[in-house]
Amino acid sequence: MKKILAFGASNSTKSINKQLARYAADQLTDFEITFIDLNDFDIPIYSIDRENDTGFPPHAVHFDQLVRTSDGILISFAEHNGNFSTAFKNIFDWKSRLGSSTWEGRKMFLLSTSPGQRGGAGVMEIALKTLPYNGGNIVAHFSLPSFYDNFSAVEGIKNEELKAAFTEQLNLFKGSFGE
Repeated sequence: MKKILAFGASNSTKSINKQLARYAADQLTDFEITFIDLNDFDIPIYSIDRENDTGFPPHAVHFDQLVRTSDGILISFAEHNGNFSTAFKNIFDWKSRLGSSTWEGRKMFLLSTSPGQRGGAGVMEIALKTLPYNGGNIVAHFSLPSFYDNFSAVEGIKNEELKAAFTEQLNLFKGSFGE
């Protein structure tokens, strides 16, 4: 059974991206899912001085191990000022120092959402451009606009067109494993 590491790239306890990531992960019934919360990876802000003085924080090493032992990665990106959240960027920076390839060539399903009509389009654009340079093999991506109008904790994605687009991308991700 293929192993998927899944998370919302936010440290908000009420993160809509955690909700979307959980929804997507729950659709991967034939996979072993490890769902993490970035709040459980409390690490200091990356700096080369800190790395040289104290080495790598245990939580950064644990995150590195989770990536290395997964077959795929599912991330739903929160957009902060048009970019990655600080919580994600920090763990990304630490992880990038722990190996030759940050994402280790893992297949990736990238998601984003926001309360607005763009659905985190800015952060998705950045992720699509940068993660392949760091060893990410992006096989699927989906942005959900207007989260509060288009998503329900009970129903999932409510808009039929958006649900169909999500399902198409989910199937691309699943199919990339030859399942």
